Amino acid sequence: MIRKPAGRPLGDTEYLLEQWGWWRMDGAGVPNYISPTFALMRQAMPQVSASKSYCITDEWAGAIDNAVARLSHRDRQMGDIIWLYYGAKWPMVRVGKHYGISEGKARELARAGAAWIDCAVNSMRQAA
Repeated sequence: MIRKPAGRPLGDTEYLLEQWGWWRMDGAGVPNYISPTFALMRQAMPQVSASKSYCITDEWAGAIDNAVARLSHRDRQMGDIIWLYYGAKWPMVRVGKHYGISEGKARELARAGAAWIDCAVNSMRQAA
């Protein structure tokens, strides 16, 4: 289920941030090591695989990740709100309580952060 406040559709950048959050939580793009013995054991036993409910390329996810990092460096609170809401999948009420602000103010900062990220990835969007 995509989180939509007040039933309003997500914008393109908010959708990318939502997908980036799932990508980040899944560990996509993070190299890891599996021993050959463990790989053989996993092949011998059928594994239930959860279907991935996101669709974002590693290139776009890296660009979003870079933009969120730059935003956090520029405006720590706004970057952290983006990180907690989209990256850690915290509800907006929890994000607001974490910072001691109202849910509405937290949503306002998240929208401003999404607009900043939209400008940051605009050149990549135009190249595509």
